[in-house]
Amino acid sequence: MIYLDNAATTQVCPEAAQAALDAMTGGFGNPSSTHGPGREARQALTAARETVAASLGAQPGEVFFTSGGSEGDNWAIRGACHLMRHKGRHIISGLTEHDAVRKSLDDMQAQGWEVTRLAPGPDGAVSAGAVAAALRPDTALVSLMLVNNETSAVTDIPAVARAIKAAGCPALLHTDAIQAYMKVPFSVKSLGADIVTVSGHKIHAPKGVGAQYVRAGVRLPPLVLGGGQEAGSRSGTENMPGILALAAAVRAYQADTDARERMAALRQRIVDALSAAIPDLVIIGGGAPHILSLSLPGYRSEVLLNYLDSLGVCVSKGSACKRGARSHVLEAMGLAPKVIDGAVRVSLGRFTTADDADGFCQALLQARKTLRKAL
Repeated sequence: MIYLDNAATTQVCPEAAQAALDAMTGGFGNPSSTHGPGREARQALTAARETVAASLGAQPGEVFFTSGGSEGDNWAIRGACHLMRHKGRHIISGLTEHDAVRKSLDDMQAQGWEVTRLAPGPDGAVSAGAVAAALRPDTALVSLMLVNNETSAVTDIPAVARAIKAAGCPALLHTDAIQAYMKVPFSVKSLGADIVTVSGHKIHAPKGVGAQYVRAGVRLPPLVLGGGQEAGSRSGTENMPGILALAAAVRAYQADTDARERMAALRQRIVDALSAAIPDLVIIGGGAPHILSLSLPGYRSEVLLNYLDSLGVCVSKGSACKRGARSHVLEAMGLAPKVIDGAVRVSLGRFTTADDADGFCQALLQARKTLRKAL
């Protein structure tokens, strides 16, 4: 199998798998218990929070563990709107956001909030200038993703933060940094964001665990009420296997010091090979090292994906959360229908090899040749 759908989910790394197993079979105490196993679990939880916080350039008290990116995006938007409701009821976001953001915004609109959704530029990113032009005195929240999950376009979040500050606007700034985390260098300080959402299963941790940075002084209302875990922000017994696995995956990523360079080189290797062989190939967007969106105009991505799957090659046509629907991201970029309908997303991970990249290119060229008559 050639697995190149890492933007959807990644293979769990050995370090994370072992950490989860150890948490389930050895250190299985409840961190809220006062006996020995409980105290050991609390110490492990504290250490994991410190690891994730350090990876974000945050303080441990600013990091809260969640079930993943969708929960984090929902909490950020709903919580920020509740917190800022007396400042204004206007939100700025983009047309290319993940559905966890888009549908949360739809819900806020249904509650009477006004949402301005900005179109991306030719590179697929929303510009800071567009945000500045859309800011109003009653803007309460700006929510823009750092790296687009379909095109790898990188939004200049630090410039957006500066624009908000220059306008004297009280709005909070949230960024969905799920695809950027550990792949595009950043710290919460360099971003200037108030809330940052990340997820574990994009960095070789298990599904079902993520983290939320909330700047000190920003008191989002609790996501879940109950026993007061996560400093009262998300009650419920902590997912210790997932949390410790997330911390282990972060440490493993940090130890793999040339992972970003390897992924960027493999991405370019694919671009070079296919560009030389397919004259009408379209490369869409770009920016982050691990996601490549390309199109074979005139072909159908579903047919291409099925053919590639039959050869043991796993890619996608966009977000794994939008099965069967045309990409709203590519539509927002104003691409021609035949380009959108022939789009394929290739996404790399720490374990992707040159053989994987070459095997994908060979398989796509075979698909193009075999399917030409049918199309």
